[in-house]
Amino acid sequence: MLTLTPSALSAVEKFIKGSDTPVAGLRIAISGGGCSGFQYGMRLEEARADDDVVIDVGGVTLLVDPFSAPMLEGVTVDFVDSLNGSGFKFENPNATASCACGSSFSA
Repeated sequence: MLTLTPSALSAVEKFIKGSDTPVAGLRIAISGGGCSGFQYGMRLEEARADDDVVIDVGGVTLLVDPFSAPMLEGVTVDFVDSLNGSGFKFENPNATASCACGSSFSA
C-alpha cells in the first residue's frame, strides 16, 4: 500500500524518538484542500482508531483512515533535505494532477 524511502523512514524514527508523549504510530491522511483539491497530512498519534488500516513499514507503524486508504494506494513517501528546504515528498500514482509545490493533488 504505502512505501517509505529509507530517508523518510529515518526522519520518522527521529520524530518518534523525540516525541514527549507515547506514539502509537504515524498517521498519514488525505483531506480536502490545497490548490488541487486534496492535500496530504501527517502527524504522530498517541492511539489508533478502531477503523484504522495499520501498516508496518520497517518497524514504523502507519495509521490510515478508511477514507484516505484508497487514495494512498501505491504512494511513496520520501524525505528531502536540500538547500531549498526539507520535508516529506509524496509520489502518488493515483494523482491526475498536482500543484507546483507538490503538497496537493487531484484524483
